[in-house]
Formats: sequence, structure tokens, C-alpha cells
Amino acid sequence: MNENENTLTGAVIGAAIEVHKELGPGLLESAYQRALAHELTLRGIPFEEQKNCPVRYKDIVIENAYRPDFLIGENIIVEIKAVDTLAEVHNAQVLTYLKFTNRRVGLLLNFNSTILVNGLRRFIK
Repeated sequence: MNENENTLTGAVIGAAIEVHKELGPGLLESAYQRALAHELTLRGIPFEEQKNCPVRYKDIVIENAYRPDFLIGENIIVEIKAVDTLAEVHNAQVLTYLKFTNRRVGLLLNFNSTILVNGLRRFIK
């Protein structure tokens, strides 16, 4: 991971920690997504939210195959969850998003954790 990606990833994590500190666990994923979008905007962090992304399968393109919660800058994907425990399928989801977007860094954030860093996973491709 290069220095710019590391700095931007740290800024996104900081924004997520601020949201979690203010809201705490127990809300719907959509509440955390809206709050994080607002916090990213306040911090001047460039992002796209819920962007429809296509997937190529052999000779066809499947439009709107997936929608990452956030695309940050050129290389970072953020996926938000509000679940009791992160499962392997959540990891696989982020890794699949990285594969199909050719991005290098994925953050999986589980806002239903008592302490956000315990619900944080970082993936580097």
C-alpha cells in the first residue's frame, strides 16, 4: 500500500470511528451509511456512494451486478455492515469487489461492534 492510500485509508477509518463514537452500535446499516457519507463530506474525502458496477462474464456484461457502499478515491472500497459477527461471506464480498473494480484496498466496517476497531477488517490486494 502506498503512502497516499495509507493516509486516505486512515482518514476514512477516522471518519468511521467518529460516526461510531456519536451513534454507537445497534442501528440499521443505512443509518451508518448516511452518517459516514456526511462525515466524509465534512472531512473533504472524495467518494462515490452505492455506485452500480458491472461484471463481465465470458461474452456478456452484467449491468448493476453489485454496489459497493463507498468508492473512495481511486483505490479504496468501503463496505459497511451492522451485524452481530462478521462472517467469511462478508470478507469474500469485499475481496470480490476489489477484484471486479481493480482497486487495491478494501475496508469492511461492522458498526454493530462495541468498539469499531474490533469490527474493522482491511484487505490489501
